[in-house]
Amino acid sequence: MNILIVIIVFISMEGATWLIHKYIMHGFLWILHRDHHDHSNNGFLEKNDYFFVIFALPTIALMYYGSLENYNYLFYIGLGIMLYGMAYFFVHDIFIHQRFKFLSKTKNRYFLALRRAHKQHHKHLGKEEGECFGFLYVPIKYFNMYSEKEK
Repeated sequence: MNILIVIIVFISMEGATWLIHKYIMHGFLWILHRDHHDHSNNGFLEKNDYFFVIFALPTIALMYYGSLENYNYLFYIGLGIMLYGMAYFFVHDIFIHQRFKFLSKTKNRYFLALRRAHKQHHKHLGKEEGECFGFLYVPIKYFNMYSEKEK
């Protein structure tokens, strides 16, 4: 049952990420997210990286309080969120934005489509008129771009 909680939470985080990204990060917390789009910060870290802390705090609290109760469902909800956060870091920060040079020459259709969808999101420098607010879900039109190139 616990593994099912982790899987459901991990999958549900894609929808939560889309909502948070579109309505909070591109909304009232744009002040933290803006430098991720306009690259106004020349350092290794961005204001946008505060979201790591913002999202880590409830995750830590869930895992902590869930562990006090003999590892109840709260722990596994927190674990699902943490695993999604780890996936986000590896895919978004390492693979897509190449903070560390890794998998930069991939030929994998999913990864190419994922990178392209994210580039479409970043072509909008302002907080309005965005697209592709999700993370792991890639609209089919981006897969089709790479299948047509292969023909």
